[in-house]
Amino acid sequence: MIKAILIFNNHGKPRLTKFYQYYAEDMQQQIIRETFLLVSKRDENVCNFLEGGSLIGGADFKLIYRHYATLFFVFCVDSSESELGILDLIQVFVETLDKCFENVCELDLIFHVDKVHYILAELCVGGMVAETNMVDILTHYTEQEKIEKQEAGLSSAPSRAVSAVKELNIQQRIKDIKLPELPSIGSLKF
Repeated sequence: MIKAILIFNNHGKPRLTKFYQYYAEDMQQQIIRETFLLVSKRDENVCNFLEGGSLIGGADFKLIYRHYATLFFVFCVDSSESELGILDLIQVFVETLDKCFENVCELDLIFHVDKVHYILAELCVGGMVAETNMVDILTHYTEQEKIEKQEAGLSSAPSRAVSAVKELNIQQRIKDIKLPELPSIGSLKF
């Protein structure tokens, strides 16, 4: 089972964190720091698997990672997961991001975090691999994009109504209303 998915840059700044097991916020930060220290010290020509750090479960857990340009993609998994299967899953995730964002970069992960989480949710649910077919993931992603565009049209209706009311210039129209002459109170008999 996948326990956590971490993406951080070459300086250890987290760009995406998804924990499938509860850890307190300070513990999550320690896990991210320890994972970065373990992964960033390794040479490019060594194996992409290593035993989990002391914080994420020790020898029963593995860190499986890939380093692309300025980003580390790290999956923290238990011993029941296949290392090569997870490496393939990382590859599918990165290629899907690349297709969605046309040459994905660190800024895409920062400014489109909702879309990245959507793609990740298509890939993994509750720490279990749900989908590995990139075509299906991309199909679901484009369907979601269409729905969001349709809803954006509906959600902008209130703002369009406000701008239409502003264009009416109601305050000036109220001033322009000509009321009939009313008799003064003094001329009325009680």
